[in-house]
Amino acid sequence: MGTEQKKYITLEELQRHRNRSDLWISVDGKVYDVTKWIDDHPGGEIPLLNLAGQEATDPFLAFHPPSSRKLLDRFFVGHMLSFDNDVHQLSRDYRLLVARLSKLGLFEERGHVVRLSLLLMLSLLSAAVYLVCRTTSPWAHLAAGMMVGFLWTQSGWVAHDSGHGDVAAWWAKRVVNRLVQLLSANCLTGLSMVWWKRTHNAHHVACNSLEFDPDLQHVPLFAVSSKLFGSLTSFFYERRMSFDSFARLLVSHQHLSFYPVMCVARLNLFAQSIVLLLSKRKVPGRFMELVGVMVFWIWYSWLVSCLPSSKERTMFVGACFSVTGIQHILFCLSHFSSSVYVGRPKGEEWCKMQIIGSLNINCPPWMDWFYGGIQFQVEHHLFPRLPRCHLRAVSPAVRELCMKHGLRYESVGFMEANRRTLSTLKAAALQAAKTEDASAVKNLVWEAINIHG
Repeated sequence: MGTEQKKYITLEELQRHRNRSDLWISVDGKVYDVTKWIDDHPGGEIPLLNLAGQEATDPFLAFHPPSSRKLLDRFFVGHMLSFDNDVHQLSRDYRLLVARLSKLGLFEERGHVVRLSLLLMLSLLSAAVYLVCRTTSPWAHLAAGMMVGFLWTQSGWVAHDSGHGDVAAWWAKRVVNRLVQLLSANCLTGLSMVWWKRTHNAHHVACNSLEFDPDLQHVPLFAVSSKLFGSLTSFFYERRMSFDSFARLLVSHQHLSFYPVMCVARLNLFAQSIVLLLSKRKVPGRFMELVGVMVFWIWYSWLVSCLPSSKERTMFVGACFSVTGIQHILFCLSHFSSSVYVGRPKGEEWCKMQIIGSLNINCPPWMDWFYGGIQFQVEHHLFPRLPRCHLRAVSPAVRELCMKHGLRYESVGFMEANRRTLSTLKAAALQAAKTEDASAVKNLVWEAINIHG
């Protein structure tokens, strides 16, 4: 009885299948045709499109539990030729580290962080409602606004946890995890969980790519690199990031506008959530997403309306946005001053790009609740499914991995992280100003030639 001959696929052939209508990826030396899976992929279509026609073992390993491998069998088309020889040593060591952490059960043991966070969120909301409805002091009302700001921050961390992995016991993972997502993201912060997952997954796959990472695409407000002055195309937003005279003006002062903008950055997230939910894109659970966002605007509008004057309402809302602005600053500190690049993310370099594109923030263990785990940004990017209660514990192993492969493990204090971010913004601002001055000189020369012939 004969055996079926294996089908081998070259790298060149794999790379020819890299668009939505014909999409192949390679995982652990096997090639899969996931064209029909794009619309049903739980992580959205963007990770698949960004890694189309590439070796994607490391990102697959980072984002998926071992049980997900069974789903790949139905998409199998062949084996990669010379796969073992092409694997970088960094990837080999990274995969060994993932296997070690998995054997220790760290991906499954979630601790009590989420439960304690939910209790803190309930306490903050209850205290804010009490201060608004049962006291008359303007200072108490201002404190209530700050509490709501902290509520939004803590809710954001819980939503972040639930978006990366399950936060409940195995017998109720899917249902409870979805309820936690709707509560923490939609109902308490007004943000669509589907929008967050779509954006955040794109960021993790293409960390610090100026064309593919939406977390660096803030033109005309901010530009972290002069490479953005070339009006690059955003593959996430599917539009050209035009660096015109208006963008140049704003970017020229971005180091001065950074903190004020962060105080109202939540408005942008509100708007993006609504735009996605009302768009023609496929949105899983659209109805529940909309209901959750409506719940937020109902309770928040009611709470603001309970305040006695327009002045106190303004102070309350301002406190909410300013406090949660700290969270937006933390997001920026993690990547704005790190290495950036232009182009599509490469699956075989995924591990390296997570390390050099991320910045850790040093803090004592008792402050971990405040940072929500993203102070260990390098660890989180390498192991996005790892519960935040274990990030500090695996940090020495990640340091050792970086040292072995000559990669710099960036970890600085909060003030130094702010200094680096402002320095990056200022450097790009000065370059933008020089570009504007050069354009002005060219215009004067052009006018002189045309006037005097």
